[in-house]
Amino acid sequence: MTENPRGDGPLPSHTPRVGIPERLAARMTMPEQHEYLRTKLTRRGLLRSSAATAGVVAGTGLLAGTAQAAAPAAAPTLLTSHAVTAVDGALVAPFGRHLAFGADPRTQMRVGWQVPLAVRRPYLRVGLEPWDLGRKIQAEVRDLHTPSLSAKLPAVQQYYLHAALDGLRPGTTYYYGVGHDGFDPADPRHFSTVGTFRTAPARAEKFVFTAFGDQGVSYHALANDQLILGQNPSFHLHAGDICYADPDGQGSEHDTYDARVWDQFLAQTESVAKSVPWMVTTGNHDMEAWYSPHGYGGQSARWTLPGNGPDARNAPGVYSFTYGNVAVVALDANDVSYEIPANQGYTGGRQTRWLDRRLAELRAARGIDFIVVFFHHCAFSTTSSHASEGGVRDAWLPLFEKHQVDLVVNGHNHVYERTDALKGGRVSKRMPVGESVDSSREGIVYVTAGGAGKSLYSFPVPDSYEGHVKDLDHVDTYHWAKGKVKEKETVEWSRVRYTGYSFLAVEVEPGHRPRMKVTALAESGERIDHFEVTRGRGH
Repeated sequence: MTENPRGDGPLPSHTPRVGIPERLAARMTMPEQHEYLRTKLTRRGLLRSSAATAGVVAGTGLLAGTAQAAAPAAAPTLLTSHAVTAVDGALVAPFGRHLAFGADPRTQMRVGWQVPLAVRRPYLRVGLEPWDLGRKIQAEVRDLHTPSLSAKLPAVQQYYLHAALDGLRPGTTYYYGVGHDGFDPADPRHFSTVGTFRTAPARAEKFVFTAFGDQGVSYHALANDQLILGQNPSFHLHAGDICYADPDGQGSEHDTYDARVWDQFLAQTESVAKSVPWMVTTGNHDMEAWYSPHGYGGQSARWTLPGNGPDARNAPGVYSFTYGNVAVVALDANDVSYEIPANQGYTGGRQTRWLDRRLAELRAARGIDFIVVFFHHCAFSTTSSHASEGGVRDAWLPLFEKHQVDLVVNGHNHVYERTDALKGGRVSKRMPVGESVDSSREGIVYVTAGGAGKSLYSFPVPDSYEGHVKDLDHVDTYHWAKGKVKEKETVEWSRVRYTGYSFLAVEVEPGHRPRMKVTALAESGERIDHFEVTRGRGH
């Protein structure tokens, strides 16, 4: 169990254990938790489905499309006649629009959104002008039913809609709108709902991307979103712990998993994600045991990600894409975590083997200067809460160094922290604020950007950031070892620390000597850190 930064008891070792006694949950894998919940609620009689109900669902014609259940095929259908009562589509407004790249950001975009009630024939319109949305694409429906998992919460029915856009022109601005029978985004009454996006360029050019982790729903999260929008990023990386529908995760009968928090989150995020591809990966709070054995059924219903990782069905948060001269790799650290072993080893080593192959391919690819890797659990952090994940260090750090990864971004610890340049876990170059590193020769910088919006953690030593530098020769901390053991260590690599809400903005410049200008901004807009990553000649 990790220490709670609020000081009111331990944090959970597993977050998605609604209704599971703590003494059991601490020993259960995600598939075991999934089976426990399904069996327990079936015995309560909460999973009621009949041929008559199925007939009502099929006969309404609602949500027509290539509907696919996010839960395993064996799970009962949980729709009821009440849940699909016909409503006038003109009275149902789409919300929560969010974009994501396909495997090729130059030609592919994925659009997701939500409706509060079942609708007929949902679709997306797209075109090159806001007044000309002539191309119409049928939407795929992925509905989720969440039964009442505690006496305090109602059952929830959610409808997630998705449209895949392929064959787009590189470097082109598109306009789009989402609708259904009774709600047409091309109707002048709904012009205000038309969104826009831009595909990746055919050739490398200057651009900005942003990143953070551990967001949730809060005023601070919203403030960060609005500041991110002002950076005009080409895409945004979310390093996991997305909305905290299970906010406490104490693993007891009093735990609350509230699926409605996802509605709040997607509504909050829409102002940015409707025009900026929101590329997410999986944190420990994103394992939701009810929906599927490994806890990712909910994620698959809500997001459409590139799907080019080793197992898109079971590990949707593992993928890669290339934008200009930057390759981005998303990983699921739940697979290798010693601290939170609920999904430890669930890919059977496939993710790590894929990572080795993919990094080799990207490093050898023509036109790629930088490789950025992001995932949830921290490789290097000194907070009093989660500190460093030894499982990540053991499984992946040798591969990062073997293939000369240029930047690693994590969340998990709700602060900003940045290392010196490292090789073999040791300082290879000191990196004070404003310093530059040639990542092809001098090592990798690791950034914890977990201050997106959830309650903040603390450090065992004073903060040290731009304008308030308090350099230390060493910090006494710990890392997680096998068996959920905390191993103490004294480290010299903690160079920048900031206890506050913040995010990363990275400006990428291609050319003869390419560089990434990495800036950390507080939610106030104040710069708290900056450094530069370059690659020398012959990289």
